[in-house]
Amino acid sequence: MDELTTTQGIVALGAAGVGLVALVLAIVLAFKLRRLRAAQRAVLGEAGERDLVSHAERLETGFVDLRDWVEETAAGLEQRVGSAEARVDGCIAYRSMVRYDAYGEMSGEQSSSVALLDARRSGVVVSSISHRDQARVYVKQILEGESEHKLSPEEEEAIETALAGATEASAQA
Repeated sequence: MDELTTTQGIVALGAAGVGLVALVLAIVLAFKLRRLRAAQRAVLGEAGERDLVSHAERLETGFVDLRDWVEETAAGLEQRVGSAEARVDGCIAYRSMVRYDAYGEMSGEQSSSVALLDARRSGVVVSSISHRDQARVYVKQILEGESEHKLSPEEEEAIETALAGATEASAQA
């Protein structure tokens, strides 16, 4: 019992205790390291000797490349949409037809005026004036709602009706 109470004995017991704690700590760390490597294998896969830093660098490079591709694609789509919108603005957006009896006869409103206008209120008014023995067709160009030729009341009505329909459609939307 003297050996345990001497300075050398106490130091030996302390060293054995520290050694035991170090051994338990080493075993715990070994298990944690084993779990960490398993998790790393799940992230990196089994291929080759790679570490998480190089893997993260490859992922970042991949994301940068993907972002650049997405931005290029978005710019291309924006350009295509812009050109499509420009073409659509030139299409017929507003139309109207007015039927009437041009000669005041009881012929059943055989004459008509058709307004075909784009988004800029430009287009044509086509009028067909029918009579018993003849028919005439008149075409007048419309630029931004105005014609360089005098319009008949029916042609003006066709343009106003077309544009009024556009106002109603935009109010309903």
